[in-house]
Amino acid sequence: MRRELRSYKDLPPGPITFETTRGFFKTGSWRTFRPVVELAKCKKCWICWKFCPDVSVRIREDGKGVEFDYDHCKGCGICANECPAGAIQMVPEE
Repeated sequence: MRRELRSYKDLPPGPITFETTRGFFKTGSWRTFRPVVELAKCKKCWICWKFCPDVSVRIREDGKGVEFDYDHCKGCGICANECPAGAIQMVPEE
């Protein structure tokens, strides 16, 4: 949805975009560490999914854990930090 802005008064009160830019910017190249999940340890609590600020944690279609969108994951490690089972480890990017 494109919205015409005529003056500063038409700007939203916060940093809100009118369109998603996800398809245009692949921010995963910023990463120095990448999350890796050990599915056998995953308790399927989805806390990592809830806390990911980049929406880069996805629940697998088979429901057996999570997977990562490495095109957009910046490697912040919040998912690994919040995982109560210790199923996610941050490993150096190659």
